[in-house]
Parts: sequence; structure tokens; C-alpha cells
Amino acid sequence: MEPLCSNFDLSPISTAPSKPALLPLFSSPRISTSIRLNVSRKWSLYCASSHHTAKTTVSRPQSNAPDFIRSVGKGFIGFAAAAAALASLCCDSPAFAESLTVAFPVSRAREVNTVQRTLVEAWGLIRETFVDPTFNHQDWDLKLQQTMVEMFPLNSADAAYTKIKGMLSTLGDPFTRIISPNEYQSFRIGNDGNLQGVGIFINNEPKSGHLVVLSCVEGSPASRAGIHEGDELIEINGERLDGLDSEAAARKLRGQVGTSVTVKVHSVQDSKSDCSTKEVKLPREYIKLSPIASSIIPHRTPDGRQIKTGYVKLSNFSQSAADDMANAIHEMETQGVHSYILDLRNNPGGLVKAGLDVAQIWLDGDETLVNTIDRDGNMLPINMVDGHAITHDPLVVLINEGSASASEILAGALHDNGRAILVGHKTFGKGKIQSVTELHDGSALFITVAKYLSPALHDIDQVGIMPDVQCTTGMLNSPKDSLLKNKSSASSLEADSCIMVAEHELDIQESRATAS
Repeated sequence: MEPLCSNFDLSPISTAPSKPALLPLFSSPRISTSIRLNVSRKWSLYCASSHHTAKTTVSRPQSNAPDFIRSVGKGFIGFAAAAAALASLCCDSPAFAESLTVAFPVSRAREVNTVQRTLVEAWGLIRETFVDPTFNHQDWDLKLQQTMVEMFPLNSADAAYTKIKGMLSTLGDPFTRIISPNEYQSFRIGNDGNLQGVGIFINNEPKSGHLVVLSCVEGSPASRAGIHEGDELIEINGERLDGLDSEAAARKLRGQVGTSVTVKVHSVQDSKSDCSTKEVKLPREYIKLSPIASSIIPHRTPDGRQIKTGYVKLSNFSQSAADDMANAIHEMETQGVHSYILDLRNNPGGLVKAGLDVAQIWLDGDETLVNTIDRDGNMLPINMVDGHAITHDPLVVLINEGSASASEILAGALHDNGRAILVGHKTFGKGKIQSVTELHDGSALFITVAKYLSPALHDIDQVGIMPDVQCTTGMLNSPKDSLLKNKSSASSLEADSCIMVAEHELDIQESRATAS
């Protein structure tokens, strides 16, 4: 599978923080401090094999470059005004680069002072990359001043973060948001597809608040130790977990490979025995979270032949999605699969680059995968480079209202290039692409940086993608359909109405191919 053109990578940025040069923050409330942000009006999209980072052009202004100094908050200089914000813009005409300095009074509360830095950092990133250059028809510089005024008298970081979220909400884009350091770590685990831990998924039971095991990753230390779904987690390293939320408990379970953690669990399966509570020492290992589940569905064609249909369920677009899918397809090809069903139902998206890489598994040539539209309205097609599909067998893609973002990019690419038939229900309709940048305090800022259209220039945002064939109960009960024949109730896949419709569409494709 050939990589995409090296000039383009639309995946959310999930690792390296944006690193502005930060001047010291002073503790005295009477001293205004400043942050220097090195930013550029040009931002780059590029390929990276494993980590996706923001690439900002940093330019040092030339000595003879014109200086434009303007006060963002006239008359609000110093402590008395409580919200000084002074911006000096130094422009380099060839690259349109800017060096932006923002000055503001330091909060008395140290934790609020830290959030002040985060506020300016987030404001600067949005100023340079947000898809709407009008910022929802408001003065974005004035919005920084107003937010700093509101934040200055606060005493807690939580209250200060609420002000940042309030500032972002005025953009009118629910996908541009900030998340806490803990939430960002969970986000990275989901996208990286790997974590260091023991392989337990836990959650607080709604009524009791107890920490209950949702599942264990197959082959993980927890699974090998006999921990099961429904078991209650009581202690970690001798510490009682009463009142602890699932995220805090998960952080205690994670840790560096080679270390271990001791857990005490109450086993549901052993509740009738005298030893229903057990304590086990679990080694921490690399845990791979694959987004792929695959199976082979036996299928009898209308002319009586028994064939095999490969079923692939893709739950999200993590970094391992394309490789895991390629491995699954190669394995099913060796087992004589004649057609495929790709299930994107309830797949909320993920890394856009992963979606484009998955498309290349099914497509040949230099096909357009998606068209992006930047903040200036320029449209940029993203094309494959000498693609070679793993298989050319007939393909049906299952979609529904839970299929969003990268799922819609993939479905659109396969459909508009004539590679697949879409079966199911209209998709969610998220036609925007976000960058994700880690900020200095470990939080992360999601920014909508582009819109996209399908290869056939269909608008997806707030519209969605309509399937070629809908799967409904009415269709299955129609006397014209024989889709319920030869179906075993023992298989949940074979009893899935949309999979039955998909198999019917594959039969039609095969009959047309035979006739031609």
C-alpha cells in the first residue's frame, strides 16, 4: 500500500505540544506579564509514519520589517484595569509570519496564573488556524481581553478553565474545544491503539458507585489472571477505591512496562465459594487495542453455491486501523473469501489519515479520496499516489447515523469512486476536520481547521451521506425478498438485517458481473 502524497496529512495532531517561547510569569499581581507566540498564517499538512504533530512556520522578523503595534485593550494597562492585553505584530512579507506578544496582569492565584497562559496559548492557535477567519463574526482580540477580565479575580483553575470554554463556545463550533490533561491522555490511548497497563476496562456502577470490570483485553495480564466481566475492583496496591472514579482508578492501573500492580477483586463467578475475594499481582505490559473485528460468514447464492463473505467491523480510526485491516483482509483472502462487508456503523471517526489509509486498501490508481476547503475557501483535493488495492472483490459498506467524520470520508471515497455500495441509514454529517494540539499544561485544544467534500463534491457537513440501499424491517418482511432463507439464528451476524441486505446486494453484483 503506497503512502499518501507527502505534502498532505489531515489527521488530528495528537502528540507534540505547541511550544511558544514563554517569558517568566511573576507572582506579584501588580506586574503584567507577557507571552510571546511564534505563529504563522501558513500551516502545513504533512505525513508522519507514527506521530502526527502540528507544523508551524516560525520566522524571526527582519530588522527592517514593518512593525504594527496595536493595543488590544486600550486604557486597560496594568493592575488597575485587571486585563491588559498588548499585542505587537511583526510581519515578514514573504512568509506572512508573525511574532505576537500578549501582555496581561498576573492573577494572585498561582493555579489561575497557569490557566492564564493556557488561555493566551489557545487564543493564539485559534487566531491562526480556525476555519472561520471571522471567528463567528466577532473581534477575537477583544474576546481575549474580555475573557482575561473575567478570569483575573477567580481563585480556582476549574473556574478559570470554564472561562476558556466559554470563550471557545462563542465560535459557534462545538468541535472546537479544550479538554483536560486526563481527558487528553485517554484520547491519546484511543488513537494510538496502545497503552501500558494490565488490560482492564472499568467503570463506576451507576447505583452503587463501585468500580466494576467491563471487560478484559484478550491475552492481557488481567485476562490471564482470571479477572472477568462484572468483577468488582476493591483495592489497588492496598489502597481502598471507595469514592474513586473510573479514570482515577485507570491511572493507578497504568504504568511503565516491567512494573507490576496488585489488585484485589470480588469475583462474581466465585460468589458462591468461600474465596470470592482474591488478590493478584499483575505485570504491566504493552496492551494493543485493535479497532478491527473480523469474521467469515458462509453464504449461499441464489443459484445454490456456497461461498464465503468476509465481514470486517471497524470501530474507530486509530493509528493501527489500516495495518490491522490489511492483515485481516490478507488472512481472509487466503481462506477463499469472495466478497466483503465493511461495517462502519456507530464508528465516530478518529484520525483522518487512518481513514485515508484504509481507503487505499480497497482502491487503485490516483483516485481522489477527499476534497478539503481551508479558511480562505481554497479547495484542495487529496489524491492517492499509485494505489494498489489488496482485493478487488465486491464490497458493501454498512453505515448509519452513528457513522461520522473519518467514517464519512472513507464511505464517500469508496462510494464516489465506484468501489462500494452503501447500505444502511444516513450518516451523522460531520464534514469538518480538527487539529489537536497539546498545550503547555498537558491539556489539549481541538480546532476545526478545514471543511471537506466527498470526491464527487458532495457536502457532508450537517447533511450526511445517504446509502444506496436502506435496510429496514419492512424490506426484510417483503414477499419479494428471500433474504431470510438459509439463515441460522445461532449467528448474530447472520441475523443482522443490514448484513442480510448487504449479502443480497453482493449477490446482485456477482450476477451482473457473470452476465457481463
